[in-house]
Amino acid sequence: MKLLARHWVAILIGIAMLAADIIFLSKEKVFLFIAGIAVFVAIIPFVASAITDVGREKEKEQQFLEFTRNLVEAVQTGTPISKGIIQIRNKDFGSLSPHVKKLANQIALGISVRESLQVFASDINNKVVSRSIALITEAEESGGEISLILESTAKSVSEIEDIKKERRSSTYNLVVQGYIIFMIFLVIMIVVQTQFLPLMIKTLQESGASGAGSQFTQTTIQTDILDKLGNLFIALIIVQGLFAGLVIGKLSEGSVKAGIKHSIIMVSFAYLLTFGVRIFV
Repeated sequence: MKLLARHWVAILIGIAMLAADIIFLSKEKVFLFIAGIAVFVAIIPFVASAITDVGREKEKEQQFLEFTRNLVEAVQTGTPISKGIIQIRNKDFGSLSPHVKKLANQIALGISVRESLQVFASDINNKVVSRSIALITEAEESGGEISLILESTAKSVSEIEDIKKERRSSTYNLVVQGYIIFMIFLVIMIVVQTQFLPLMIKTLQESGASGAGSQFTQTTIQTDILDKLGNLFIALIIVQGLFAGLVIGKLSEGSVKAGIKHSIIMVSFAYLLTFGVRIFV
């Protein structure tokens, strides 16, 4: 509920900023700059939620690994899996603690281990956890050596975590290179917009003044050509930053959702810097 309220507050603030911008600054150079800030204010809580969700998924997998290890220790002493779950329910498993307690309470009330574990996986809603729980429930139902299955599951989850960490470490250079390439691209676009285009149009103006009358007037240069080309460059930069961030997230963490934070950083920086240069340079 608090999260929903925070979203609505941000949306209302963004709308109020945009309305004020339209009413008071629609003819000013800072109009689009303020409009962009209003949009960013409105979407910040949604982006923060997406980033938080990614971190929460990582934490769930890490705590599930700890839960599985504790359950393995309990089962290896000869304790049935149902009693093992009840024994470890009061241990701290971070964000999984409420789900573990609910799982143990369901088993204590007489609900089968299989059904309780399925509800547990459904509540957590994580791919790694769901696959591991499916394996455990099948082993428990078929009467296999549950301790070996649990140990194998814990090992599998641990290996998955190690692989993810190794991938993040190995792709760190790619992430840095992605940011450097984007910054170089951004600088080139700004130089082209602020230096090359005015010089080119000035040359065309001088050429037009000597041969084609007043086709390229100073007013046309400022309001019709440079502004339109500048807006196209900004749109290009935003699109580049958006997709570059998503690609970085996919490469480094295996999730496009994880790339949202990179996209927002790139787009926000590019937008503010580009419009700042247009206004003050």
